[in-house]
Amino acid sequence: MEEGKFGVLYIVATPIGNLEDITLRAINVLKEVDLIAAEDTRHSLKLLNHLEISKPLISYHRHNEDTRTDLLIKELKEGKSIALISDAGTPGISDPGEEVIKKCIEENIKIVPIPGACAMINALICSGIDTTEFTFLGFLPLNKKNRSQKLEEIKNSNKTLILYEAPHKIKSTLSDLKNVIGDRDIVIARELTKIHEEFLRGNINELIEKTENIKGEMVLIIDKNNNVDIEKESLFNNLTLEEHYKLYEKQGLCKKDIIKKIAKDRNVNKNEIYQKFID
Repeated sequence: MEEGKFGVLYIVATPIGNLEDITLRAINVLKEVDLIAAEDTRHSLKLLNHLEISKPLISYHRHNEDTRTDLLIKELKEGKSIALISDAGTPGISDPGEEVIKKCIEENIKIVPIPGACAMINALICSGIDTTEFTFLGFLPLNKKNRSQKLEEIKNSNKTLILYEAPHKIKSTLSDLKNVIGDRDIVIARELTKIHEEFLRGNINELIEKTENIKGEMVLIIDKNNNVDIEKESLFNNLTLEEHYKLYEKQGLCKKDIIKKIAKDRNVNKNEIYQKFID
């Protein structure tokens, strides 16, 4: 069957709180599709009723992704168009959606993003913390070993980091962060776009005190480790150029890429490094 005969999967972002935060395009797509796949059909029905949209709903969440993915693919192959929505925000970002998207790509079924609200981006832009480079880590793992590894990643990162957290876990998460990364600056954005929207700013010690009996879903924006660049620069400057070259050569990098990385590490022009290694 040709792609043109298939339906289209629309990945539709929905409000994260304020129901007015939905695009005209998203409304039109929800009105036009044959079927809406929702993380929680009861929750999504409130939004659809608000928009006066009546469409067949099917649940699509973490616990039924495997079976429902096959069903959605079957419907798409029969020419039906489907809108995938999560309870709030953009599907696939710490929400269901990734599996059916991968399957659509395998089956050559068209996927169309319908942009909109995303909690982590809105938290970041209002945080006052560096937005040049950032890494989104979702929720910290519950498994102790995996959690420890992720905390070490946060400790050593020279990029702004973004986490999601539930209110009943925020105390333990802040405590874990303090024990591993020290008293770094953090911003907690909670209840984004809702009546009680709030940004809590400060170091970890201050935020532990401010989060007593706190409510609402939260986004944590963690300042980068500003010492990492200094430590790396010091490390590389203590190596000879030959030692620095061999370091990357052992990693299997080609000569061109090695020269680029050395130049970046030492903050010099790559032509200067290239001259040193002309055969």
